[in-house]
Amino acid sequence: MSKLNILYEDNHIIVVIKPANILSQGDNTGDSSMIEMIKEYLKEKYHKPGNVYLGLVHRLDRPVGGIMVFAKTSKAAARLSKSFLNHQVDKRYLAIIHGRMEPEGRLVDSIEKMSNGNSIISENGKESILTYKELEYNKNKNCSLIEVKLETGRHHQIRVQFASRGHYLLGDQRYGVEDREQICLFCYYLAFEHPVTHEVLEFKEKPENKGYWTFFTL
Repeated sequence: MSKLNILYEDNHIIVVIKPANILSQGDNTGDSSMIEMIKEYLKEKYHKPGNVYLGLVHRLDRPVGGIMVFAKTSKAAARLSKSFLNHQVDKRYLAIIHGRMEPEGRLVDSIEKMSNGNSIISENGKESILTYKELEYNKNKNCSLIEVKLETGRHHQIRVQFASRGHYLLGDQRYGVEDREQICLFCYYLAFEHPVTHEVLEFKEKPENKGYWTFFTL
């Protein structure tokens, strides 16, 4: 079992760092997922026989790393899901984009998910909104470190919205240019109201200092 990077755990929720290239939940590839890894951890830690309940309340794309919260009870799952649905969760990403945009801005598009798993800007799509601000620009490498905050959570939204403007994410082999580096997108900040105690919990984590991330002082 892979060692989990656990930021917080109580009787109701568990907050972990999802490594890049690990699935949030299982799919038809049969590859390991966060759901399976955390369930295995809970079974071992609490000596639970049989199936362990674990609620998935949000996802990160497979190549994207970062902070995730999972529910350990159905009550916590329902309340957290409602918080995400009602945009009461503060979820922010770090990304590195090719080139340089305005220092900050709000991007509004219609995004449609296609049958091949890609998403495109389309009149038939759903409204997709994000805000961003530049944190640092590397002139030598012509790329920018930005913070992104989603107002909507569409499939591949961040990747599609920046790529459509000619500012693809570095390492994005689907919407950018093909290279062997990891995509530079990381959910580094998550704040939400605890589903039971109602305390506001806040988590912050940096991506691993390797690949394109080394272009900046994180």
